[in-house]
Amino acid sequence: MAERSTAAVDVADNSGEQSLTAQADQSTADGVAKNREQDTDSDAAQENTGTNGSEKTSPLELHSGHKLARRYRLEECVTRLDGFSSWRAVDEMLRRAVGVHILPADHSRARSVLAAARSSALLGDPRFVQVLDAVEEDDIVYVVHEWLPDATELTALLAAGPLEVYDAYQMASQISSAMAAAHRGGLAHLRLNPNAVLRTSTGQWRIRGLAVNAALRGIDSDTPQRADTESIGALLYAALTQRWPYESDAYGLSGLPKDIGLIPPDQVRAGVHRGLSELAMRALANDGATASRHESPCTTPEELVKAIGEMPRIRPPEPAFTTPPDYQRTTYQQGSYGRPAPRPGVRVTQPVPVPPPPLQSRTGKALKWAVSALLIAALGLGSWQLADALIGQGSNADDTDKTQTTDEGDKSGNKPKPAEPLTVQGAQEYVAKGGAQSPENVANTYDGDSSTYWRTKSFLDGPEMNPAYKPGVGIVYDLGTEQTVESSSIDLRYTGDHTTITLYATDSAGSSTPISSMEKLGTVTTTGNKAAVKVGKPVKTRYVLVWLTAMPMAPGDSYSAPGYKQAITDLKFTG
Repeated sequence: MAERSTAAVDVADNSGEQSLTAQADQSTADGVAKNREQDTDSDAAQENTGTNGSEKTSPLELHSGHKLARRYRLEECVTRLDGFSSWRAVDEMLRRAVGVHILPADHSRARSVLAAARSSALLGDPRFVQVLDAVEEDDIVYVVHEWLPDATELTALLAAGPLEVYDAYQMASQISSAMAAAHRGGLAHLRLNPNAVLRTSTGQWRIRGLAVNAALRGIDSDTPQRADTESIGALLYAALTQRWPYESDAYGLSGLPKDIGLIPPDQVRAGVHRGLSELAMRALANDGATASRHESPCTTPEELVKAIGEMPRIRPPEPAFTTPPDYQRTTYQQGSYGRPAPRPGVRVTQPVPVPPPPLQSRTGKALKWAVSALLIAALGLGSWQLADALIGQGSNADDTDKTQTTDEGDKSGNKPKPAEPLTVQGAQEYVAKGGAQSPENVANTYDGDSSTYWRTKSFLDGPEMNPAYKPGVGIVYDLGTEQTVESSSIDLRYTGDHTTITLYATDSAGSSTPISSMEKLGTVTTTGNKAAVKVGKPVKTRYVLVWLTAMPMAPGDSYSAPGYKQAITDLKFTG
């Protein structure tokens, strides 16, 4: 089951750079990855940053199935270069895929890799692939990071052609904002290339390898902000033209023709957006100069963010609606079923069907008179019944001393008391095992706003939750005083598979009372986005636990990975 894993990191000195003081963030990506991490041995030749020379260390003899810390099982080696290796692995404790970089502890870059990983983890920005663990153990150093199941590398996207204008604009905007935040925290990337930029299924752009990828290869720069800004310009250039803005080929893209220099994207390919073309040129370094028609160059991600904000906003394309095909009558409807096909050149005129003659025979006339008589009789009977009902109501109104008699023989005349809504005074998560889900959002379930919600984590097991790891998730609601609870209506965010919800009466709002000591009020299973739990026998209680033990499979959205999950948007109790 996939829950957030706190990164085991400490604040570290990074060669005199300002260390971060924030706490390590947590990971949100779960599942099995679709895309392998790729790397290029010649990447150093495609960067304009300097590299620190280091002696090469022979790679560790690792193999698929090897376990680190009795937790991370190595599955597939995706990079083996310069004394270190990168693997796709499985976190057996949280049952999710992760990525792992491994190098010997005596490697000349081991200390800088650990410092970079720990500093990156402390940034905690969801726009970056998160570092989950950075450990030195048993003569090796390894860094564990998220493995996104729904993400596609920019390299793969560009293999199919240039990006659409709106996608290129969003990429430049999101990557620039993320790198500006990283530099404010004292971190640089220095290897920001198409392999390091990912687009998720929800259209969000994320960056992997912040500080760590450069440390693994010994890359350093005296002007890190300028280096990262130029890299963003190269990414935008490639997204607009499907060409790498240098003479050498790289990342599956062809470079520019030799001896012509750096030309604007709108001169490389027709139809390129003029504003984005100029933005790419302002970010790219060309011996410190830009073409005369461009504005001043952007030398930091912050300046690039400002330049993007000053551009006219590029709106997403309108959804394309295809015109439905004209209605075609079938051969059977045309009345030619079973007829031979006409010879070419012979025009066939379809006969117009003649409507059947009216009922003019003697039998027809008799049938019409019979139907008319039946209609008259029915009208007369209906009028008599209506008059009798009105007279009966008048008699009952005059005699107020008489009691009404129901079909079941109940002569009391007492009507059941209608159910009234119960007001929720407060709520908090109930955690039976493991970590909390989203405790800061529990109030969204009873605020009357269907656009806000409380959402669970994404789980790999489902629809039924695995009791060994997480028996269920839920919220305890405080009704203020003891109330008689008769039912609950719950609006859900996700449909499909099935959702199972059970109500319990408990004696406190905390998680100290076990489920086995609570009184079960009712349960329901639904595949839709609404659930109504009926209480078999109304019970008086102040605290009610809404407990979820099964959830449907749902896609990734808004920083939530795909998996088995559910969200409550609105909830009401009646009593």
